[in-house]
Amino acid sequence: MLTLPHIGRLPSGPLNAISDVAGVTVGHATLTQDAIQTGVTVIRPHGGDPFRDKLPAAATVFNGFGKSIGLLQLQELGVLETPIALTNTLSVGAVATAQIRSAIDSNPEIGRSDPTINPLVFECNDGYLNDIQAMAVTASHYRQALDSAAAEFAQGAVGAGRGMSSFDLKGGIGSASRYAKIGGKQYCVGALVLSNFGKLPALTLAGRQLGQQLGPQLLALRQPPGEAPEMGSIIMIIATDAPLDARQLGRLATRCGIGLGRTGSIYGHGSGDLALAFSTAQTIPYRPQEALRQTACLHDSLLDPLFEAVADSTEQAIVNALFAAVTVNGRDGHQRLSLSDLAARLPT
Repeated sequence: MLTLPHIGRLPSGPLNAISDVAGVTVGHATLTQDAIQTGVTVIRPHGGDPFRDKLPAAATVFNGFGKSIGLLQLQELGVLETPIALTNTLSVGAVATAQIRSAIDSNPEIGRSDPTINPLVFECNDGYLNDIQAMAVTASHYRQALDSAAAEFAQGAVGAGRGMSSFDLKGGIGSASRYAKIGGKQYCVGALVLSNFGKLPALTLAGRQLGQQLGPQLLALRQPPGEAPEMGSIIMIIATDAPLDARQLGRLATRCGIGLGRTGSIYGHGSGDLALAFSTAQTIPYRPQEALRQTACLHDSLLDPLFEAVADSTEQAIVNALFAAVTVNGRDGHQRLSLSDLAARLPT
């Protein structure tokens, strides 16, 4: 039997989730009917309206084989102005439209006297388990995920993670957090991943090359590890309460690659690997005449503990997704076994 490891030396928050960063909540809408195995996950960065109170943010693209929307403006302006939505590749348009309509409902002058809105939707391809061509995700599913967002939320084969695969096993949503001390003050770093990448032989669990042990178990079940080029992806979201600007948040997002690489990823040709980091330490009003309350940013030379927290929480979130997932049967008889179901077959 496998035991869930604690990655690294830093302590986790009470929930060991991205929502340990105060104000951050997560909600899901999960579709589970026959060949439809998909959904939406929404991360709300604070309890208010992010269009009116934006947050500093930055993204890093490790491998750009992806169809996400909203990154261009985010990289240019360095702010987050909608919740962060995750879904499957062919549902990006529907979810982006739902985001826009939701923002207009709260701000009727968007696109008129106010600027337009920058929807932010990330995606992974869940087409092995899910009938992705059905495009079953609708605006109501986005609204359901948005309205259900809470500090405590499910992980594994839920929401956008329902149909996702990792290392030829069941993947999905994973989250974790770490506390880092800088100058006597404690800051929280939280990670959430949509994990849909990797080939089984490369799977590494807390430094243990587990995939090579699990491969024969899949073969015994007539489910050989895939030999085709990787067609997955991973989306990594980092939240922190540390006072950082967009440039510094870009540096944090880059450190997600450390945690990702430790699990066995090589950023495969067909894998869209992206990370986004945002800070809740201050908000930026959308009207220029409103007062901007400046918060002094941490000095760059002090960021190493946050870098460590990002690397460890990202790796932990990927591991947590594997441990939380359940076996899922999907379209055309396709199945992804959970790590726990497969590991139970390992010889003691």
